[in-house]
Amino acid sequence: MATYITLIRWTQKGIENVKESPARLDAVKKAYKAMGAELKEFYLVMGQYDMVVVSEVPDDETVAKLALSMGSEGAIRTETLRAFTEDEYRKIIAALP
Repeated sequence: MATYITLIRWTQKGIENVKESPARLDAVKKAYKAMGAELKEFYLVMGQYDMVVVSEVPDDETVAKLALSMGSEGAIRTETLRAFTEDEYRKIIAALP
């Protein structure tokens, strides 16, 4: 499975209902499992973003569905990045002409 990092910001609606955030996270974890993915790590962070998620997802289409599903509830906005492990990185670099 591929690794993805999702950077998350609360919307106004999300921060107004911040106490519901843990329940929303639990629902997201279930959604990941239902789509054959795994939310590996979750962090509340300070700075430009409010939360960071590290996940393993079968493919880009599935991660897009997850991001759209999470965002459609109106509590968060997401930015998802494909992440490459050190082994993947070394393989990519080794294959350069």
